Amino acid sequence: METLTHILNGFAVCLQPINLWYTFLGVFLGTIVGVLPGIGPSATIALLIPVTFGMNPTSALIMMAGVYYGTKYGGSTTAILIRTPGEAASVMTSIDGYEMARKGRAGAALAVSAIGSFIAGTIGVVALTLFAVPLTTMALKFGPAEYFTLMLFAMTAVSSLTGKSAAKGMLSTLLGLMIATIGIDLQSGQPRYTMGIAEFQDGVGFIVVVVGLFAMAEVFRGMEGLHKGTAPKAIRISGKLWLTREEWRRSIGPIWRGGIIGFIIGVLPGAGGTIASILSYTTEKRVSKHPEEFGKGAIEGVAGPEAANNSDTAGALVPLLTLGVPGGGATAVMLGAFIMYGIQPGPLLFQNRPDLVWGLVDSMYIGNIMLLILNLPLIGLFVRLLYIPAGILYPLIVTISAIGSFGINGSQLDLYLLLFFGVVGYIFEKVDIPVAPLVLSLVLGGMMEQSFRQAMTISGGNPVIFVSSAITVTLLIFSVLSIALPFILPRLKAMREARDAA
Repeated sequence: METLTHILNGFAVCLQPINLWYTFLGVFLGTIVGVLPGIGPSATIALLIPVTFGMNPTSALIMMAGVYYGTKYGGSTTAILIRTPGEAASVMTSIDGYEMARKGRAGAALAVSAIGSFIAGTIGVVALTLFAVPLTTMALKFGPAEYFTLMLFAMTAVSSLTGKSAAKGMLSTLLGLMIATIGIDLQSGQPRYTMGIAEFQDGVGFIVVVVGLFAMAEVFRGMEGLHKGTAPKAIRISGKLWLTREEWRRSIGPIWRGGIIGFIIGVLPGAGGTIASILSYTTEKRVSKHPEEFGKGAIEGVAGPEAANNSDTAGALVPLLTLGVPGGGATAVMLGAFIMYGIQPGPLLFQNRPDLVWGLVDSMYIGNIMLLILNLPLIGLFVRLLYIPAGILYPLIVTISAIGSFGINGSQLDLYLLLFFGVVGYIFEKVDIPVAPLVLSLVLGGMMEQSFRQAMTISGGNPVIFVSSAITVTLLIFSVLSIALPFILPRLKAMREARDAA
């Protein structure tokens, strides 16, 4: 009853006119920032901190949280329309979302993205409201060994993303892991594979790689078409902008599953929305009755990842509010804002400042509704981007990609890398090498290596640490099953069909 009272008081706080205004301002800014690749919520929230100095802490944090989950909505727009992920977690959305757009179903892809984001965002906030403290206890049990086996389990998702050739998929995975090792070795402090270039000491930026592989590669393919006279004509929308009944039926399950996956992954510090969206995508491909449609415009490939990366934001606030431990870049910046206001996140925060905690949590319910109202009417406007002639659209994609990539570090090298990975993506398409395994291994490579080496250091070099807890054993079993099932299930199906034929 006490918690229920705090929740109701939280709504009284977030429904104040001034806080409603800051909620709207946050989600609006977040949507705009999400469209532009490279900027991201972390940089935007950091820019807002000096501006909010002297404001009411609750209002300021409500606005920052709005920016955080608002970027997830905006990131899918360019991913679907021009294959340019505006936000790192929108990478998986661009795979099937862009193919849907090419088939004239951009409106449906944008609609399921907005609706899935709203439903899963609400699932995440409800879970945050009900399970914050118990789930934090679970997250505390994750040490380096548990994180390594979690990343290993996520890495086995490559087996469902390798396409027709497992060898080509493994080559893509290996290249991603190689790129992930570039930079300063955190254990020894030695530079690795930097080729004497100072900028490489911080590693190769994920956004630069992804925007190059997807957006710039698409520009090169379009330029080839213009040169050969086979450039695709402006895509016309087929049917209505809204979802058909069949598309909605196929989206409900992925939205709910993605919402649950995203929240659980979000609770684990450092995992992030990108991993959540990848796990959601691979889950949907494996449970689907038509996995052959994935990569060719399956609506489940949009609904699941979009749900996961939005629910992840609510999960990431669990360790921040209950332990004072940031789960990623954006929550780390928000932790700095808490400290600037003289507020220490942690278990006592719920007792000492219930108005702030529950006002912030409840504002996310309101913010998700605002985002839905804000995004759905814009679908008709957004799809008009597809009517832009290629001669205008391709320079627009290059401009957006260059601004986003250069804006991360202000480095000219990033522009050369953008061009380089654009060529790599173009070549991959020509020789039928899948891009998704490279992206996945690039995301997971650094964290996997660091967790493995920390675990081995703790155990004195004894690998038994990886089977020393129920969590690690369970995740290792899931990893083995994840690798084995794609080989076992087709054989079982063939045996069943042969028995039925006999």
